Amino acid sequence: MLLDGLQLPLTTPFYPDGRLNLHKLEHNVARYSKTPVAGLVALGETGEPTLLSEEETRHVLRSCAGAAAAEKVLIAGVSRDSVVGTLELAESAAEFGYDVVLVKRPSMLRDKGPEQRKELLAYFQAVADRSALPVLLYSSAAEDGAWLPAEVVIELAGHSKILGMVEDAGDRERIETIKRGTANFKRDVTVTSVFAAVTGRMVNRSEDAEAKDLILATSLTDGGSAVATPSKTIPKTRTKVVGFQILAGTTDGMLESLRGGGVGAMPAFAAAAPQACYEVLAAWKDGDEGLAQEKQERLRDVAARIERQLGVAGIKFGCDLNGYYGGMPRLPLLPLSGEERGEIEALMQGMRN
Repeated sequence: MLLDGLQLPLTTPFYPDGRLNLHKLEHNVARYSKTPVAGLVALGETGEPTLLSEEETRHVLRSCAGAAAAEKVLIAGVSRDSVVGTLELAESAAEFGYDVVLVKRPSMLRDKGPEQRKELLAYFQAVADRSALPVLLYSSAAEDGAWLPAEVVIELAGHSKILGMVEDAGDRERIETIKRGTANFKRDVTVTSVFAAVTGRMVNRSEDAEAKDLILATSLTDGGSAVATPSKTIPKTRTKVVGFQILAGTTDGMLESLRGGGVGAMPAFAAAAPQACYEVLAAWKDGDEGLAQEKQERLRDVAARIERQLGVAGIKFGCDLNGYYGGMPRLPLLPLSGEERGEIEALMQGMRN
């Protein structure tokens, strides 16, 4: 699966009393599907995945898949501390039509030093061996102990089911090290004629349309042999060779990641301002590094304040400002104060839809 471009991490809406609000979730997904983002990420770090029950988790995954445009890559956050739990969610994601699963370091394998290398490798390799979908690693420098050592990432990159990694450290040197260490790992991915990802839902939609449009010649003649006429299929596809695909995990790290060999980004702030984040990647893709720098500089202060300080509550309020439903986070996370809301309104003044 091609992971180029902006993969947008969705927030999870709740009613004021804390109940899951699937209607607003579907509204957001449908609206994001009309933006130029390449894909949507359900239950990433800002989707409050640890605050959902298993039943709610599956409701969220199903609702996102049902409301998303077929052309958007779908990534499901399925991390659980156990291999079994992660695989069960990966199986559900596959049933709902997702393309990739996002998996991070288990909580019990954090902050215990190099001796856990074997256990880390065993966890991710066991998940990848049996996962119903390809795996995208998640390495978080912001979350204590969730960072993945470069040597572990390089070894895991040799697995045929591990496509890449989300890296939120914004460290160009680290990304370059990983790119060098994974330079020999190549795979073929199917893309459209304009080199966009071909999702599983695009293929299924085409196959369903073809089956529905088969016309029997006996219905048009006085008998004789039946002849089937196939309908239009998905656009012409081609094959592209890609390496280990690295995505920036923060807004202020997008450009450094691209300079180090990254192919896209999954910044939390994209949920509040998808167009503004997309413009950084678009300028880079067009070969205008100066414009990309200018576009990212415009995002620096607001993204740093929201992503690194205010977190989920800040991102959700940013969504509210731009016509997406954010609402309040689920307890024990607290909503913003009036002063904090006013600060975000001022910071996002030039990024309003």
